[in-house]
Amino acid sequence: MTITQGSYGSGSDAATYYVADVVVSDATGLRSAFADNAFGENITALVSDIAAQNNAVLAINGDYYGFRDTGIVIRNGVIYRDEGEREGLAIYRDGSMRVYDETATDAQTLLDEGVWQTLSFGPALVEDSQIVDGIDSVEIDTNFGNHSIQGDQPRTAIGIIDDNHFVFVVVDGRSSTSAGVTMSELAQIMVNLGATTAYNLDGGGSSEMWFNGEVVNSPSNGGERATSDILYIGSAQ
Repeated sequence: MTITQGSYGSGSDAATYYVADVVVSDATGLRSAFADNAFGENITALVSDIAAQNNAVLAINGDYYGFRDTGIVIRNGVIYRDEGEREGLAIYRDGSMRVYDETATDAQTLLDEGVWQTLSFGPALVEDSQIVDGIDSVEIDTNFGNHSIQGDQPRTAIGIIDDNHFVFVVVDGRSSTSAGVTMSELAQIMVNLGATTAYNLDGGGSSEMWFNGEVVNSPSNGGERATSDILYIGSAQ
């Protein structure tokens, strides 16, 4: 596991981002945890607190599933919600990862196919090592406030390079030292890192990377913002 810092763009458009390059021996080592270890809407906690409670070494914010009542939610191999609505991400026990249409399947089918984690935010950034067309104008859901996901923003994304080889990326934004990035710029960062598939997670003030007890990036709210969930790597990996 390595943590590196990079920059994208120049001048007033420059953005700082952080990359966690992670190889796990088994995909079940990529875990999720809920705020207060409870599933439900509007249950939130700081990333650092959720991470510490679960003996994490590395953590990023997740998809903020608790902000809404739709989406397929499978975490650590357990079904919590089966309300397909959008383009989701599935991480499989065999170490692979793919984007899928939530409305074309159901949670039990995914579980039977070997899905370990699902995330429900989006959009997909990269598929087959190519940047997905039209992502700078994509609409996720009306209840997300679509204007807030466009333009230069703080971002969080997950990508896969090869089976069991993942990259977590957090981009700082909304500050004098880091403008943030557009969706297509985030996708380009993921491609540059070698991701064959990549997916956008909750961003803005939620975007955070935590490693060995410290917040790595500079969240745009001036400090951590409470969220519903994290993705993390535990101390056993």
